[in-house]
Amino acid sequence: MTSDPSPGPGRNTSLPFWRWLALLLALLLVLAALRPLSVPDEGRYAEISRWMLVSGDWLVPRLDGLPFFHKPPLMHWLQAGAMAAFGATPWAARLVPAAAALLMVCGLYLAARRLTTAALARRAALMLAASGAFLIGGQYVNHDMLVAAFIASTIWCFALSLLHGERPHATLARAGFAFGALGLLTKGLIGVALPGLVLLAWISWTRQWRKVLRLPWVSGLLLFALLALPWFVLAGERYPGLWNYLFGVQQFGRYTGTTFNNRHGEWFYPVVLAVMLLPWTFFIPFSAPARNQTVPNAFIPIAGPVRSLCWIWLLAILLFFSIPASKLTGYILPVLPPLALLAALGWERVMPGRRHAERWFALLALVPVGGVLVLTITVGLNHRMLSIDVAATLAAERKPGEPVYACGGYPYDLPFTARLRQPIIVVQDWPGLRASASDNWQRELFEAGDFEPDTARAILQRPGRLKTAAQHGGAWLVTPARTSAPPGWKKVQQGESWSLYASGAKGPVAAENEGLPRCYGHGEE
Repeated sequence: MTSDPSPGPGRNTSLPFWRWLALLLALLLVLAALRPLSVPDEGRYAEISRWMLVSGDWLVPRLDGLPFFHKPPLMHWLQAGAMAAFGATPWAARLVPAAAALLMVCGLYLAARRLTTAALARRAALMLAASGAFLIGGQYVNHDMLVAAFIASTIWCFALSLLHGERPHATLARAGFAFGALGLLTKGLIGVALPGLVLLAWISWTRQWRKVLRLPWVSGLLLFALLALPWFVLAGERYPGLWNYLFGVQQFGRYTGTTFNNRHGEWFYPVVLAVMLLPWTFFIPFSAPARNQTVPNAFIPIAGPVRSLCWIWLLAILLFFSIPASKLTGYILPVLPPLALLAALGWERVMPGRRHAERWFALLALVPVGGVLVLTITVGLNHRMLSIDVAATLAAERKPGEPVYACGGYPYDLPFTARLRQPIIVVQDWPGLRASASDNWQRELFEAGDFEPDTARAILQRPGRLKTAAQHGGAWLVTPARTSAPPGWKKVQQGESWSLYASGAKGPVAAENEGLPRCYGHGEE
């Protein structure tokens, strides 16, 4: 481990690291306020957190009032807390991924400062902060950035502990156990499986097994259990099938299955990583040691175990997520810290001594900043698939207690935007869908309903329910814009993506909907 923090020739010792990091964090928070919730992910996860807050049920994450056990609840606890402090807004929900992104950057800086030099640590942290991964992943409401930050923190803590000396640093190791517990409580098994895989391979490569025996296993595992296990025990007692569903169906089943969405080839994650860390990606190849090294080794301050940790970290997780058929961009976020450190090392090999190197660094940083700004504004102006327009009307005209029905689709963002305090009644041919539904919103709802069948019977209704509701005033219905409502419903608003209807005589039937397909397609009873 390199202990000399002094920078070598060609390094800029006056780089205002904390000021630029604060500016990039401020930009991230501004970007988080520029757009509405995207669907389905942000609408789903922000609403689960809002519902946790308004319902007072902090044990069970719920989607449309039904137990939603795709993931453990830590992110929703944090987001509900942010909403309690700042209001139930998209910006408040995005404070959690923003804080996770900051944790990832600061963890990289603090770890790299101890393992290499302050200059290299600053460079790596700023490269990560001035990247699309930080500025997009840090403002997107899902579990990926939070669990990635915990995975990275777990690996850094154990690596620093083992590299401390002949006897591992006990406090850092305990911090590693704590971060592993938080990762488990955020997204399940990968919160411990991925850091375990990386550390196992690295310890074997560097032959540090003797040190592993000296880790504070008893106190560390006790801390891990105290943080991670209570929720699994309490929720498992209330819902006996939870563990099998969460770990078996949603994690092991998704990892090994071939019928889920987002199928991509092995090329997917290398391309995603290259784009995520642009323009710094181009410096990664220069991080490898040169065969004819003419620069003194002190000028390239990274020890062999640290370099091997970076590459094992990158390759192990990349291989792990390349195996499944289903691949999502956010899954690969845990490899960003070692990738940024390698990119910074490549910069230190190529750029020291070059004229205006720091100006070039600032100009290159503007590339992802400008690109993300344009992308965020463009996405924010695109309301395709969103229900913002009809949600505003519903929030203004609906009286407390009036039921809201959905048919032909599920508007993920509508409960959050309209501030609904009771579940939407979703109308479909549910018995028929059990045999035909793929990996979609319908399966999400009826599988959630299996944990509370009585609650599901009230929320998941068959199409005949709409005929009865249409005969009485004070009911509302949302359908996709290109479908027609069942007879008896009166159009209130034709939105961009959704239509809003009311029972009774609240408006004329829209003529343009005549002849369009009905919002249900499997029979009326």
